Amino acid sequence: MNRTLLIFLFCFICYASFAQTRFSVSMNKSMGLHHPDGRLLLLLSLTDQPEPRFQIQDGPKTQLVFGKDVSAWTDGLAIYFDDKDFGYPLQSLSGVPEGDYFVQAVFHRYETFKRSDGHTVKLPMDRGEGQHWNMAPGNLLSKPVKISFSKSGNNIISIDLNDSIPAIKEPEDSKYVKHIKVLSKKLTEFWGRPIYLGAHVLLPEGWDTHPNVKYPLAIFHGHFPSDFGDWRTTPPDTSLKPDYSERFGISGYNSIIQQENYAFYKQWTGPDFPRVIAIEIQHPTPYYDDSYAVNSANNGPYGDAITYELIPEIEKRFRGIGKGWARFVYGGSTGGWEALAVQVFYPDEYNGSYAACPDPIDFRAYCQINLYKDKNAYFLESDFRKTYRPGMRDYLGKVSATVQDMNYRELALGSNGRSGEQWDIWQAVYSPVGTDGYPKPIFDKLTGAIDSTVAQYWKEHYDLSYILERDWSTLGKKLSGKIHIYCGDMDNFYLNNAVYFTEERLKKLKNPSFDGKVDYGDRAEHCWNGDHDNPNYISRLRYHSMFIKKWTSEIQKRAPKGADLKSWRY
Repeated sequence: MNRTLLIFLFCFICYASFAQTRFSVSMNKSMGLHHPDGRLLLLLSLTDQPEPRFQIQDGPKTQLVFGKDVSAWTDGLAIYFDDKDFGYPLQSLSGVPEGDYFVQAVFHRYETFKRSDGHTVKLPMDRGEGQHWNMAPGNLLSKPVKISFSKSGNNIISIDLNDSIPAIKEPEDSKYVKHIKVLSKKLTEFWGRPIYLGAHVLLPEGWDTHPNVKYPLAIFHGHFPSDFGDWRTTPPDTSLKPDYSERFGISGYNSIIQQENYAFYKQWTGPDFPRVIAIEIQHPTPYYDDSYAVNSANNGPYGDAITYELIPEIEKRFRGIGKGWARFVYGGSTGGWEALAVQVFYPDEYNGSYAACPDPIDFRAYCQINLYKDKNAYFLESDFRKTYRPGMRDYLGKVSATVQDMNYRELALGSNGRSGEQWDIWQAVYSPVGTDGYPKPIFDKLTGAIDSTVAQYWKEHYDLSYILERDWSTLGKKLSGKIHIYCGDMDNFYLNNAVYFTEERLKKLKNPSFDGKVDYGDRAEHCWNGDHDNPNYISRLRYHSMFIKKWTSEIQKRAPKGADLKSWRY
């Protein structure tokens, strides 16, 4: 083969590798940002309803996202996306089929934090949206535009970030619901900038007419609430257009929600409902919409800040009793893990934990992974084949996403555990700090290879099942009778597996015995909370009414001698 032909073939190969539609993204100077840092996301979808930024999910209906880190973006500089930029569910632009798409770009802005542990990191600060990249105020974005994606020619599509997501309106106080924010000294010191904790406070009926009464505190843990949830003071809207819940297969679920919320208001203000203060707290971190309410090497001392700063301030302002015996915690999913965790880590500060469908409370069942024995998070061990670990299912066991799918989505949304999503926050909460200042990975995000040394750190610090067994000689007398765990046996994320392991351990505890409750819902999905009489789509809307009444009926068993159990029962 002569030299001329070799040169021709080389040029042809190089041209072919770039002979497809590419994308360049520019930041409009009118946005007024000076050398910002962040994650630039390119979104492609087959429809613009809703906008592409709202169509990225774990399930099979997801559309396409590609991401890249941007550091000190220079004004006027165009940033290009090519085949090297990681994407989900297709890992490269080269795998995108030819055709028409709607394209949109979003720039998720980061701040620089100089933490008290000596590390400097770049992370997205929550701006009132609950740590969601597609809704964060101040993030830049483009309007969705229809384009033709081709693998021939050398077409470049230019995208201009000329809009930003507006600020979110703060909720307003009402007769029953109040809102507070508290500057946390502990978290501010850790993060090197002001950090606030918030809460939505639901006052009991008669709070204003019984000025001398002090009340118990019901603490609902969960994801970032925009306002107090499952609460509505007016009857359901009869003109509401019925929606369809694909998860539950129900038409008009929006009306059912309104009816349940109004029913709770009627109960709360009725003559027989227990008079307590109920709160839902806001504690987003730069890693997620929720801190998991514990102290963490990467997140900081959220457990102490919530327990010793936020809660006492709420009790001071709204006449709480202010004693550990008069507080209890409840919640589901993330909130279920938190309800158990804070009871374990602060046994004297809370007097009852009701944990529904908790995130993994035993890391021998980290969803479908045994972190102490398995070598890979994505695949079952095999000599000759790859069997993907399932990550999400329905009540019939139909799998809609694998563990790898879910983590590849996060990897496209953010490097160094900065996706703001589920697997990354577990890692941020449970892991030690890496040498780069970011959470040390529990497993390689690309390959799934598990780091056994990190797994041991997780075990000693955050494996709640193991910690209960390990420390029962000192915890037992403080926790006996306080722990209640509920989970559907067809939980969408296989969270019931960890509950099985935990139950085995709890039943073996002695001197004193566990004396709590573990219960399962037959074929029940995620959010099941112990209600055997109603379908999950109803009972998941009744956490407040269920657990407040349950706790107040049990408190006499665990209240200290001389405790006020009467003044707030009017």
